Amino acid sequence: MSLTPQQRIELHGFNNLTKSLSFNMYDICYTRTKREREAYLQYIDEQYNAERLTKILKNVSDIIGAHVLNIAKQDYEPQGASVTLLVSEGPVAEASKEVFEESPGPLPGSVVMHLDKSHITVHTYPEFHPDEGISTFRADIDVSTCGEISPLKALNYLIHSFDTDIMIMDYRVRGFTRDIHGHKLFIDHDINSIQNYIPEETKSQFDMIDANIYQENIFHTKCKLKQFHLNNYLFGCKEEELSEEDRILITAKLTQEMNEIFYGKNIK
Repeated sequence: MSLTPQQRIELHGFNNLTKSLSFNMYDICYTRTKREREAYLQYIDEQYNAERLTKILKNVSDIIGAHVLNIAKQDYEPQGASVTLLVSEGPVAEASKEVFEESPGPLPGSVVMHLDKSHITVHTYPEFHPDEGISTFRADIDVSTCGEISPLKALNYLIHSFDTDIMIMDYRVRGFTRDIHGHKLFIDHDINSIQNYIPEETKSQFDMIDANIYQENIFHTKCKLKQFHLNNYLFGCKEEELSEEDRILITAKLTQEMNEIFYGKNIK
């Protein structure tokens, strides 16, 4: 259901709808030795430390038109980081119309934040298989807003802020708001898939699966990178340094890891 700016003004009180976007990304690589594995984890911790994650979340708050009220951030030992932002909705009179449109939003331009009634969080989870040489980095980002600002505006930016092999996205609209006649609105914009808000150029790079519950305003999309180049998944060595037998074995392990994450089950 689309509402014009004039119709928005005619709501009875505050827009009470809660819009939540959960964005999970996975980066998978192969490390042959313990030293390579430790180097990979150190690389991830440096690349996605609390300071950089804070900058990403601040950009998200700018994109969706929110004001940051408070920031909490933490780097963990032995690895991982978290950031939370508390944010508030910008004054409607001062915000541009584009801020309230559910769209992919901009690309990246160049920790946890708290918002008034809204928040943005990110948590990272580097981990590795005990004996298979597989190392995986996962980042969970949640953008929850109340009012007219839309977390979907940050989707395009988030996709391009991480090196992503697999993305899992959930979007949900909860609660209701009322118009001046007391009529309940359980959603204030048109949507039938998160894919509507992902640019075509990005969608062409991924295999995608949807699982949506329309009557509950719950939308779920999974994406797995189509192209596989072994060198992109090796940390500490090159494909040319491996025997043909090792290339086949490592490719099979990486493919299985990605398929298990994508389909959400162990595959034998």
